Amino acid sequence: MHRTTILFLLAIISLSVISCNSHKQSSEEKTSIDTTTNLMKQAEMMTGDNKGIGQYKDVPLTHPLDEAMLVKGQPLYEAKCFACHKLTDEKLVGPGWKGVTERRTPEWIMNFITNTDVMIDSDLVAQKMFVTCLVRMPSQGVTGDEARSILEFMRKNDGQK
Repeated sequence: MHRTTILFLLAIISLSVISCNSHKQSSEEKTSIDTTTNLMKQAEMMTGDNKGIGQYKDVPLTHPLDEAMLVKGQPLYEAKCFACHKLTDEKLVGPGWKGVTERRTPEWIMNFITNTDVMIDSDLVAQKMFVTCLVRMPSQGVTGDEARSILEFMRKNDGQK
């Protein structure tokens, strides 16, 4: 098995053990929580350049924000993303978007939006989010241009100018 698959399976098993126990923590349970936390940190670090998996290797950003992309990005968010993602840090079905452009590279965001299934199956950061959310993000059939407009809208939501 691939190292990433083993880490992912270990994380899921550890999370299952933790979630099934609601009583006072023993030292054994604390060790299990620490192990899970360490596995998740390793998964985050093992992503290398953290660009995700897909065609986007370099996404040049505009400064200031591109108004034409913003005009397209907001209605795309409302049509394809709003039902599962809030613009705050609050989790709905999926994670909230506040701060996403500070936590993830533009390439990772573009690859996740356009290559969702492969990212969830192969990218450790995406797998960590799946474990947290417990719902697989469906592919929305978003084109590269649409994903770039959504990214620009995310940047505006994070206060970038």
